[in-house]
Amino acid sequence: MTTTTSLIQDWQEQLAQATANHTPLQLCGSGSKNFYGPQAQGQVLDLRGNQGVVDYEPSELVMVVKGGTRLSEVEALLAERNQCLAFEPPHFGPEATIAGCIAAGLSGPRRANAGGLKDFVLGVKIIDGLGQHLSFGGQVMKNVAGYDVSRVIAGSFGSLGVIDELSIKVLPIPERTLTLQLALPQDKALDLFNTLGGEPVAISATAWINGKAYIRLSGAPEALMAGKNRIGGDELAESDAAQLWAQIREQQHEWFQRKDAGHLWRLSVPSTTPVIDNNADVFVEWGGALRWQFSTSSEDEMRAQVSKVGGTANVFRAHGAVTSAFHPLPAPMLRLQQRLKKAFDPAGVLNPGRLYTGVL
Repeated sequence: MTTTTSLIQDWQEQLAQATANHTPLQLCGSGSKNFYGPQAQGQVLDLRGNQGVVDYEPSELVMVVKGGTRLSEVEALLAERNQCLAFEPPHFGPEATIAGCIAAGLSGPRRANAGGLKDFVLGVKIIDGLGQHLSFGGQVMKNVAGYDVSRVIAGSFGSLGVIDELSIKVLPIPERTLTLQLALPQDKALDLFNTLGGEPVAISATAWINGKAYIRLSGAPEALMAGKNRIGGDELAESDAAQLWAQIREQQHEWFQRKDAGHLWRLSVPSTTPVIDNNADVFVEWGGALRWQFSTSSEDEMRAQVSKVGGTANVFRAHGAVTSAFHPLPAPMLRLQQRLKKAFDPAGVLNPGRLYTGVL
């Protein structure tokens, strides 16, 4: 059986050799997020063998784990100690790995209230394109030693290095949770979400779909009762509520199942943005800051519409040809990203084209 140490050494040699020979490598975990964005080209490097929890001290609210460890295993271990990944990451497959979760940079329903994935990554160990084993960050929230590379790795889709090890902040599971349902049009739901966002209400998730607003409250019983009295609406049965939020997180809700309505767009906008298109069928999350929409409009049309309100538009699930899945970067940001790519992967062999074809 290959040990973790020898596996890392093998990967170091393979990456150094790939750079020397300019051989593209396709870094691959379970492949659960492959649908999102362009596909990398090159020789496949399977990263799933790097598994195991390195360190977990519940009282410190920190877990150190190898990148190939299944996300479900991480969450199960945390649940045994009444803890969780507060950013509620989607799996999109039973074999999803923790490194794939971090590399994709995706957060679930709790993101707007608990913080995003990047806020919980305290440190990383990676192998860069030169085969160097590098360590960044640590196991504490305040870390001033060098650049915060751990946050850059989050959402990099394997373009900067192989994730060996991750140090992640975890949090206690809330004492209680309840979900309220209210019949509201989209504009009224957006107003309510933003109003509540400025009040001391124990909200842990919001969603709006098909004329109904859903508000999840989490915390002490007294806080939940106060929130329920403030908001009103109907309380969902606990099992129904748990199923609803799981379906939203994993995009298994029936709204996401259509196949003939064009691309599924992921629209990131200021939460206070009013209804963008009254004729569009939209699924709203994160207090209005995340909006899902199926559309047959062109990429240019969708992005022009969203850019007007200061947002970005990514093709999350493509149904047909796509020119660019990700919203084009402003020139200064693109130059910064290219400089980071050059620093960590000078030969451009790690997941080439996974972010922007021909660019990153």
